[in-house]
Amino acid sequence: MRVTKHPKNSICMAKYSKSAQKAVKNAMKEKKKGTLKSGSGAKVTSRKQAVAIALSEARKKGAKIPAKKTAKKSVKKAVKKAIRRPVKASKKTATKVVKKTMPAKSGRKTAKKAAGKKAAPKKRSKKA
Repeated sequence: MRVTKHPKNSICMAKYSKSAQKAVKNAMKEKKKGTLKSGSGAKVTSRKQAVAIALSEARKKGAKIPAKKTAKKSVKKAVKKAIRRPVKASKKTATKVVKKTMPAKSGRKTAKKAAGKKAAPKKRSKKA
C-alpha cells in the first residue's frame, strides 16, 4: 500500500488498495477513449461516474475499499416528515418513528429531542 503524508506531518495509510487504484486508472482511460459503458449500456461522460463504476467492480473482486456512504439527505427528509406529522400520538410513538428513520450511529439524540418537544403552553390571563 502507498503511504501518504498527512497535513499534520503524521503518516496515514492509503484508503484504497493497489488493485482498486489500478481499476480506477483503467476506468479513466476507458472513459477518455469513450468505451466505458454504464449498467444501462449508455456511454459514461462523467468522471465521478467512471470512478464509481471502477470502485464497485473492484469491490466485487474483493479489493480493499471503504464502505459506501449512505445518503444523508434522504434520512434528514424522513426525520423532518416524522417531526412535522400532526401530534396525535404520544411522545413514545414519535421517538419510535424517528428511530426507524435514523441510522444507528448518527445524531439520534438530537432527533429524539426535536420529536419530543411540544409547543409551550399558552399563558392564561388572570381575571380581575
